[in-house]
Amino acid sequence: MTGIGAAAREERAAALDRWLAGLVDLPPGAALVAVGGLGRRECAPHGDLDLLLLHEPGADVDPAALWYRIWDAGHALDHSARTLDEALSVASDDVKVALGLLDARVLAGDADLAARLRTAVVGRWRAGLFFPALREATEERWSRHGELAFLLEGDLKEARGGLRDVGVLRGLGYAGVADATRPAVRAAHRLLLDARDALHLVRGRRGDRLLAQDRAEVAKLLDLADGDALLRRLVEAARSVAYAGDDAWRAAARFRGRPRTPRRPLARDVVEQDGEAVLARAAVSARPDPALSLRVAAAAAHAGRPIARATLEWLARYGTPLPAPWPASARNALLALLGAGPALVPVWEACDRFNLVTQWLPEWARIRSAPQHNPVHRFTIDRHLVECAAAASAYTREVSRPDLLLLGALLHDIGKGLPGDHSAVGAPLATGVARRMGLSPPDVATIDKLVRLHLLLPDTATRRDLGDPATIASVASAVGDRTTLELLHALARADAAATGPAAWSGWKDRLVADLVRRVGAVLEGEPLPPPEPPERPEGPLPAVHVTDDRVTVTAADRRGLLAAVAGCLALHRLEVVTADASTVDGLASVSCAVQPRFGSFDASALAADLRRALAGDAGLLRRLSRMGRSAAQAPRLVWFPTVLEVRAADSPGLLYRIAQALEDAGVDVRAARISTLGAEVVDAFYLEGSWDRAAVEKAVAGALSG
Repeated sequence: MTGIGAAAREERAAALDRWLAGLVDLPPGAALVAVGGLGRRECAPHGDLDLLLLHEPGADVDPAALWYRIWDAGHALDHSARTLDEALSVASDDVKVALGLLDARVLAGDADLAARLRTAVVGRWRAGLFFPALREATEERWSRHGELAFLLEGDLKEARGGLRDVGVLRGLGYAGVADATRPAVRAAHRLLLDARDALHLVRGRRGDRLLAQDRAEVAKLLDLADGDALLRRLVEAARSVAYAGDDAWRAAARFRGRPRTPRRPLARDVVEQDGEAVLARAAVSARPDPALSLRVAAAAAHAGRPIARATLEWLARYGTPLPAPWPASARNALLALLGAGPALVPVWEACDRFNLVTQWLPEWARIRSAPQHNPVHRFTIDRHLVECAAAASAYTREVSRPDLLLLGALLHDIGKGLPGDHSAVGAPLATGVARRMGLSPPDVATIDKLVRLHLLLPDTATRRDLGDPATIASVASAVGDRTTLELLHALARADAAATGPAAWSGWKDRLVADLVRRVGAVLEGEPLPPPEPPERPEGPLPAVHVTDDRVTVTAADRRGLLAAVAGCLALHRLEVVTADASTVDGLASVSCAVQPRFGSFDASALAADLRRALAGDAGLLRRLSRMGRSAAQAPRLVWFPTVLEVRAADSPGLLYRIAQALEDAGVDVRAARISTLGAEVVDAFYLEGSWDRAAVEKAVAGALSG
C-alpha cells in the first residue's frame, strides 16, 4: 500500500495488524505488543516494525521463530522479548523506550498483561519521573541533528522540530504540562508524516532525511508547486513544533516544583510571573492599545523572559491594527525590541507563531519561512533579518543613529524572493515600512540607502583595488555622508554575523575597515592616502611564508606571478578561500587564505614548489601546464573599464586556470581580489598592458569550459 495521508497510514497499520496477529499462536500469559509508529498507527510505506513480545515469567514463548518470519517477509524490525518487570526496568534506564511504551497496543495474546504495562508506564510519565532523562536525550539529539526549520537537508524525524519532538510533547502531555493536541501542532504533525510517506515512496526505501535531489518529487506527491513550497511548509511545521516544545519544557520546569514567584512589574501593562512575561490585569480589562503587543514584546526581550502563551493568544485575538502613521509608542517599542540583542530572537519567533509580526509588518508574510539555498546562509530569509537586527545591537554605540541601524538591519533583505536585484527591489518596500512607522523624510531616505547599498562595502572591499582612487571616489559618491558610511559599516558586519561563519573573516574585516577609512577621508575632504607598498621582507626575493591557513608570497613584479602561485596551491590540493594580490612600485604581493581539500598538506613541500615556480623551474612549470581542466557551467564575465570580474562555480585549480589564461592573453594583472562564497567565486582582476577584450574573454571562457 503506497498511499499518502492519514487514511493510507491507517490502512497500512490495519493490514499489518491482521498479518502479525496471524503469525503467532501465543500461550497464556503472553502478548504481542506494537509500539512506535505501528503502535500509533502511523505506518510509513517503508517504516520498520517496533514489536515487543511481552510475557509472564516462565511463559513458553519462542520469540526467535516470530522474528525470523517477519524478517523473511522483508520487514525491518526493532524487537524485544521481556517480562513486565523487565520492560519497566528498561524503560527506567532508556527514556526512548519509555516514550515508545506510551504507544503500546496489543496485537495478539493477553490484552490484560499489555494493559498493565501501559498503565504502569503512563503512571510514571504522569509523575514526571522521566523528565530529566528526556530533556538530556532531547538536547543531545538536537546537537547531533540540528534544527529542521533551518536545514536545507534536514532529518524529518530526529532534527529539532521534527517527528521525534512531537513524541516528546506527547510524553510531557501525559503529565498534564503540555498540550500536544493544539491545532498548530496537529497540522505540523500531519505534514511531517505526509512528507515522510512521500519521501519513502520517492526513494523506494526507508529514510527520514530530505535531500535536495528528492524535494521536487516529494513536493509533487504532496500536490505542492515545487521544492521551495515544500521547504517553506516544512519550516513552518518545524517552527510550530519547536515553539510548542519550548513552551512545554517551561511548563515541565514549573511542574517539577520550582517555587511560584509573585508578580513583578517589567513595564507598563507587563509583569513577570513564574519566569514569563504576562499582561497586567489592568491591560486585559482595558481597551487594547494598538502598540500593546509591541510593548509586551519589547519588555519581555529586555527582561530576557519568554512571553506566556496565554498572553500571546490574547494579543492575537484582541489586538487592534496599528494606524498609519504609527503612534510614537509603537515606533519606540519596535526599536526597543530590535535593540534587545540576542534576546530579540526567541521573542520575535514566539510572536510570529501567533501572527503578531504580520500585524506590525504585513510585508513579513511574503518572506516568512522562505528558504535560502546559498550554503553560506544558515537561516531562512525572515530569521536572517531578525538575527541581523540582534547582531546590529552590538554596534549601536558606534553609530550616531542606532535606531536607523536596527531598522535597516531588520529590512535590508526584505526584497529577497522578488524578481531582480533584492537590494534594489527591497528599498521601496523598506521605505514604505519606514513611512508607515512615521519616520521623517530624511530618515526614510537613509533607510532607502541602507537597503539599496547594504552590500556595497563588502563587495567593493573584496572585489576592487582599494588603492585605486576611482574605486574610493565611486563609493564616496554613492554613500554621500559620514553618518550613512558608519551605518553601512555596522550593517555589513551584522549582516555577515547573521549569515554564517563563512560570510566573514579577519581578512574581510580588515579590507572593509580600510575601505571605510579611505572613503571617510574623502567625505571629510581629506586627500586619499597613497597605496601602501607590501612590506619588504628581510632577505632575498622571492619571500615565501606558509602557515596552516595562509600562503603569502612577495616578489619582484612579473607577468605570470599570480598564475604560478595559484598553480602550486592547486598542485598541493589547496582551496583558495580568499586572495589579495597587489603591485606597488615594482613589488608584488600575493596573500591567500587556504584550506586543504583532503586532510592536511606539507607546508615545507609547498614552500619549496613555490620557490621553484617563481624561479622559472621548467619541470614544475610543465607540471602546472598539464593540470586538467574540470568541466563547469559557463562563467559570467563582467567588465568595469579595466577590471574583469569572473563569476563562476568553484572548482579545483580555478584561480590558476583564470590567471594562466590572462597571462596567455598577454595581460598584466596589477591587482586581484578573490572571494569564495560557498560553491561560487567572484574574482576581480585589474588589468594592465595592451590587450584585446574579445581575446581575453575567449581565453578565460576557454580555460573554464572544460
